Amino acid sequence: MYNNTRTSKRPSLGRSRQQRFGRRSTSSGSNGVNQSLFINKSADLPVELPYAPTHSFDDFGLNNQVVDRVIRHGYVTPTPIQDRAIPVVMAGSDVIGLADTGTGKTAVFLLPLIHKMLSDRSQKALIIVPTRELAVQIDEELKEFAYGLPIYSAVCIGGNGYGHQDRSLQRRPQFIIGTPGRLKDHFERRTLHLSDVQNLVIDEADRLVDMGFIKDIRMLVGKLPVNRQTLFFSATMAPEVKNMVHSFLQSPQTISVKKRETSVNVDQDVIHFTDNFHKMTLLHELLGTDECKKVLIFGKTKHGVERLCDALIERGFSASSIHGNKSQSQRQRSLNEFKDNKTQILVATDVAARGLDIPNVTHVINFDLPQSYGDYIHRIGRTGRADQKGKALTFVQ
Repeated sequence: MYNNTRTSKRPSLGRSRQQRFGRRSTSSGSNGVNQSLFINKSADLPVELPYAPTHSFDDFGLNNQVVDRVIRHGYVTPTPIQDRAIPVVMAGSDVIGLADTGTGKTAVFLLPLIHKMLSDRSQKALIIVPTRELAVQIDEELKEFAYGLPIYSAVCIGGNGYGHQDRSLQRRPQFIIGTPGRLKDHFERRTLHLSDVQNLVIDEADRLVDMGFIKDIRMLVGKLPVNRQTLFFSATMAPEVKNMVHSFLQSPQTISVKKRETSVNVDQDVIHFTDNFHKMTLLHELLGTDECKKVLIFGKTKHGVERLCDALIERGFSASSIHGNKSQSQRQRSLNEFKDNKTQILVATDVAARGLDIPNVTHVINFDLPQSYGDYIHRIGRTGRADQKGKALTFVQ
């Protein structure tokens, strides 16, 4: 939180918002994205009736031990994607699930797969995700659903040494969760065997495409048995994603529960600055306001993110950072502190723009411009979640 002993250094808040943060502009930023796209008031959404599921967790046909753990996990009724997709997954069909983060889609593949593995100990699943943080998040949820059951997992991600991962793989885990690069490394080192994997999950497929992982994914999938069940999840269906669908799935059923664009719940505006000193002063002023309770700030580069985080800490703010130069344990610690409200501010590169479910983020601030409008939408999707309102502000020179 802001250190009150340093309030004498804060700029005056007496000017109007337009005077302090600059006037709106419709010109393009240095990345070619029209600045007017960063300005939009959140809509006054009509009140929606609660979703009425057609199933309960009891009648999906899940193992009773799995159902008990679902209830213990806090789930009462299935979410729309769970209600519609779990029966299809249980039936053994390939699935294309179009849903945003935070809709409960992780349970769509974890619950049927745990059920399948309790029934057949030879079953094995490979879960491919774009980021280390998402892999850890899925593994944590798996451990809660499978607590006390003979279910084992291995998390194969960069930023950690190979020793622990090698030992986890030697236990013949039913679940292997990882990022493409590290999974490929393990396969080439012969510590990962894929010929007996009967279940494939590709999560956040559009982000995997954006990050340039297609070649590694194709290599990994090419080593799997042809006869398998493939579950494919994505927020969008860009042409490259559609190509993956046709390559990897057989007669899939498509289930979409995307109700509206993420940005509908988010008030969006720009902040104009003249130079770097002015930019930092405006950020300092903004973060010192009472409304900025839990803030996610995006920067472009790893070094820039770390410098910004250090500068905020020097100014008395409680901040931590996530970027590719940090070890996985450091990144996870920063993320957990932010989730648990131990820090007010998380400064991150785009590794935090997708897949992470962080509750109650009040503001997303684009300190550096995103590379594309698609990246912008993913960034601001970290706020305004679960029908709450959020705010997104973008610095523009």
